Amino acid sequence: MLDLGAGTGKLTRSLLTTGARVVAVEPGGAMLAELRRAVPDAEALHGAAEAIPLPDDSVDAIAVGQAFHWFRHDESLPELHRVLRPGGGIALLWNSRDQDAPLQRTVSELIDPFVRPGRAVAPNSSRFLAQSELFGPLEERRFSFVQELDADGLAGRIMSISFVAAAPAERRAELEQELRKLVAASGGSVAFPYVTDVYVSRAG
Repeated sequence: MLDLGAGTGKLTRSLLTTGARVVAVEPGGAMLAELRRAVPDAEALHGAAEAIPLPDDSVDAIAVGQAFHWFRHDESLPELHRVLRPGGGIALLWNSRDQDAPLQRTVSELIDPFVRPGRAVAPNSSRFLAQSELFGPLEERRFSFVQELDADGLAGRIMSISFVAAAPAERRAELEQELRKLVAASGGSVAFPYVTDVYVSRAG
């Protein structure tokens, strides 16, 4: 199995629990170094979706977590097809905070002032896979899950968002105080809901 755009290996660790042999490919040097340190049981390779460092027909499945929208799709889709065995599967996954939940709407209101003007939301790029003649029909599924977070957990989760982490220290301190108030008002922990959107297809 190939984990493409593996980052620091969060998805890689989960894939290993299936018992599969996992090859993780990541283009960023710093992330690749952390991946190799954190997930030594996976074979970690430097490479990109547009030039996957694997032979033809060499993997049964490809997983792409939170990364497919960064690919150059006219170059990457033929590469995905090249390394997949005939009939092999590909899964695109995105996690997002569940905006139907009141807590998540409150958190979004708190962090909205930190968002840079003109910052675009990542589009649903699964359409490129759906439109490709190299792959079969696209199946879509949505799953919900919840993390139970204490004050440290919620603060750590939100303060690690890139545009929050880049903000001035005073503004970050104010935001962290508001997040901790949210948890205190809920008795010391909050249910933090997510949705995971999964798109699956097979090589034609």
